[in-house]
Amino acid sequence: MMRTANPALNKKTFEAAYHTGDERMTINGTVHKTAILLMLSMMPAMWVWAQFFATKNPAVIMPWMIGGLIGGLVFAMITIFKQTWAPVTAPMYAVLEGFFLGGISATFEAMYPGIVIQAVALTFGTLFFLLFAYRSGLIKVTENFKLGVVAATGGIFFVYLITFVLGFFGIRVGFIHESGLMGIGFSLFVVVIAALNLVLDFDFIEHGAESGAPKYMEWYAAFGLMVTLVWLYLEILRLLAKLSSRR
Repeated sequence: MMRTANPALNKKTFEAAYHTGDERMTINGTVHKTAILLMLSMMPAMWVWAQFFATKNPAVIMPWMIGGLIGGLVFAMITIFKQTWAPVTAPMYAVLEGFFLGGISATFEAMYPGIVIQAVALTFGTLFFLLFAYRSGLIKVTENFKLGVVAATGGIFFVYLITFVLGFFGIRVGFIHESGLMGIGFSLFVVVIAALNLVLDFDFIEHGAESGAPKYMEWYAAFGLMVTLVWLYLEILRLLAKLSSRR
């Protein structure tokens, strides 16, 4: 039985996508699609970054950040529910997410110079290390492993949801947002769980390719992998910010 904490890659994703066409999903094709999505997100991110540091005015990039966040969420939901549209909606998600990532990255960079390049390096370093560990068999994706990661991911998002709701009532959960030992420990835990979700994504993509999923699922699988990468990058950015604020 397949399990993944990524909402874009759930148990029935590939099972519901099979058809009688000749073209099938491949791992190499998914890798290429992932690279395209990353490039599409980098271009608007670099533009927003340049706008921020040219003006030194956060208000200039705020509409792009908010628009990118909301638009990215909309296209993400469309992609999840209409998988056959992924060749169009996944690139749109990547572009819109790029506006948000560029803005949030520039904001953190202004506060902690050098933090973004560290976060990017750690994100891709984690990606390639875990891919090597998965392909070499160092990490075994057992049912217990899947269950543990899914449960931990669900718990994290539940905590985030409660924190979000409490924020409307002026209640701040310090151990999540502050740079104390508990705050750093929590962020480190979230980074580890986000990273382990990459392993589940690798396993699920491999299953899809072996099962003969249709070609458009390469775009969908690449989208799902990018969702995890974005989450991992943002959590690493938060962790590094907490560590930097203690210096």
